[in-house]
Amino acid sequence: MLELRKLNKGYANGRRVLTDLDYTLGAGEFVAIMGDSGVGKSTLLNLIAGLDTADSGAIMIDGVDIAGLDDDAATRLRRSHFGFIFQAFHVLPHLTLLQNVALPLLLNASGVERAAEMLDAVGLAGRGNDFPRQLSGGELQRVAIARALVHRPALVLADEPTGNLDPETAHEVLLLLRAELKATGASALMVTHSQAAAAMADRILILTRAGLHPAPAT
Repeated sequence: MLELRKLNKGYANGRRVLTDLDYTLGAGEFVAIMGDSGVGKSTLLNLIAGLDTADSGAIMIDGVDIAGLDDDAATRLRRSHFGFIFQAFHVLPHLTLLQNVALPLLLNASGVERAAEMLDAVGLAGRGNDFPRQLSGGELQRVAIARALVHRPALVLADEPTGNLDPETAHEVLLLLRAELKATGASALMVTHSQAAAAMADRILILTRAGLHPAPAT
């Protein structure tokens, strides 16, 4: 469902992070991406998400090159096909938990009934009227997972989703994320520095200057 073809990305200072990168992510796969700092892991997610632009190459979603879409079409594709989970949660403080989770449904002009179901699924049943300030970090990340999956996206992009959590809470959140991915059938790419987090994925890839490669067997 996601295919990267000869993807290249460099910066004005001459630093090149991605060179002729080829990769295909299958439907329903949960893949962790690791690698040294500065090698381009977050850049790769930003390119796929449309938050940055590649120098050359193609990013294909269900056979459609997103570079060929106009702004409106690209926005509709991101809203309908993608779910996002970030290290900093990005839960909106002035909205209730239910309103936060319902945002992708509203953006896609869908009914909001599923928002309450997703809060229940992530262990926050009955807390829809609470505000983010009333939650712990682990609970905020549960809200972020519910929001990312509520509209049944085909692809979830997670950038260091446990970076602000203690190890025990991180493990609980990743168990939940994995279970919800399998329940919805979504594919996922998770960038992480944590071996423990990466171990929750179906497989681990290492990003280097030479591309994406399977992690060495341990």
